[in-house]
Amino acid sequence: MNLNIVKLVTGSNAKLDEASPQATVKISCSSSPAELDISCFMVGENGKVTSDDYFIFYNQPADPKRIVEFNAIDKYSGEFAIDLHALRQSAVAKCVFAATLDGPGTFADVRGCRISAAAANTELVYEINQSNAETSLVLAELYRHGEGFKLRAVGRGFHGGLKPLAEAHGVEVEDEEPENSSKTEAEVMQGHTEAAATYSGTEGSVAQETASRPPLNLTKIDLLKQKVGISLRKKNLEQEKARVAVVFDASGSMSGLYSRGVVQRAFERILAVAASMDDDGRLDVWFFATKSKRMPSVDEHGYEDYVKRTYPGPKMFGGLGIGNNEPVVMADIIKKYTKEEPGALPAYIVFFSDGGIYETPKISKLLIQSSKHNIFWQFVGLGNADYGVLRELDDLQGRYVDNADFFALDDLDEVSDEDLYDRLFNEYPKWLREAREKGVLRS
Repeated sequence: MNLNIVKLVTGSNAKLDEASPQATVKISCSSSPAELDISCFMVGENGKVTSDDYFIFYNQPADPKRIVEFNAIDKYSGEFAIDLHALRQSAVAKCVFAATLDGPGTFADVRGCRISAAAANTELVYEINQSNAETSLVLAELYRHGEGFKLRAVGRGFHGGLKPLAEAHGVEVEDEEPENSSKTEAEVMQGHTEAAATYSGTEGSVAQETASRPPLNLTKIDLLKQKVGISLRKKNLEQEKARVAVVFDASGSMSGLYSRGVVQRAFERILAVAASMDDDGRLDVWFFATKSKRMPSVDEHGYEDYVKRTYPGPKMFGGLGIGNNEPVVMADIIKKYTKEEPGALPAYIVFFSDGGIYETPKISKLLIQSSKHNIFWQFVGLGNADYGVLRELDDLQGRYVDNADFFALDDLDEVSDEDLYDRLFNEYPKWLREAREKGVLRS
């Protein structure tokens, strides 16, 4: 069976096969300075969505009636499965397909950008060849034509990223709260005192609730602490104390790891490190994407559903964004441990990222800057991704001491606790020795 391929140019249109009940719309590029955030707006005759439920993207992969379903293929491509029969029966006038750069650059830097719509024996293809100095691009729209549908090649750019693009199609975008606002932390605390009573150490009603409820089952953390202890003894670290922190990537590509509970399980495994090694048994926590935020510190009595209660997943609007901005969280960590709360103990930072790292000069500068302070960075990669400068830490010049280590894991859940803890403490003893020899740490 021969496939009829029709190539479109900007402004042109062509019909999809009317006999087909399904269509597949694919968006891709061959190279890009950043990941593509691919989206679909299911709009009415007025060009606006009837509600935010009809804005389809990675974190909302289908509308309520599942007329359009999104599947991410990789960081440069994704596709939509469209039920043409259901679309014909709906109030949706057209589906607008767009892409946004989640990171640096503009569409003038993107190569091989294309959108295709396939139905039965016909495939419509639109290749965007002209340069666009914008960060968002409407590629095409699928609209009603008689008893069927046509695809129109658009190629219209938007400055300012996804926010103006979404607002132009009727999506309500809430203004983000000021970064220094304490509202988020207060909301986290409210209604969750059963599992989070130890966040702040306050007395009164929180303490009374803690005393009145049944004790938590800490078997999971207790078991993990035993395994941490074995690794500490192997490395002659059992007498070492530190301030322990964990940093979680909350960029858009991490969405699946949040929804599947992988981030919560990683949090619990690092909490056991803090419970064993931290001077007060508390774990400091950061989440970051485009921006970063410190979350409530926690000990082993407040671990249940911590991620769900504090930052349950990447947020395109009203949260930390969905980009990758490691420098912003690294700078805040350095600020906390060197200016706000300086101390003699080392700060041991476990930093989880799934890649997409491009801020090489800024990251390198911060690592060099912090090498004269009592901070050790243990970076952990999740998946087989682009980790940029992190893969070259051993060769990073200009540091007073080698203050960082990196390893990547294809699947965090497939790594045993024993292996994870051994790898977490692989370079740390060496750093302790060198830091003490050079006066970064007191003996």
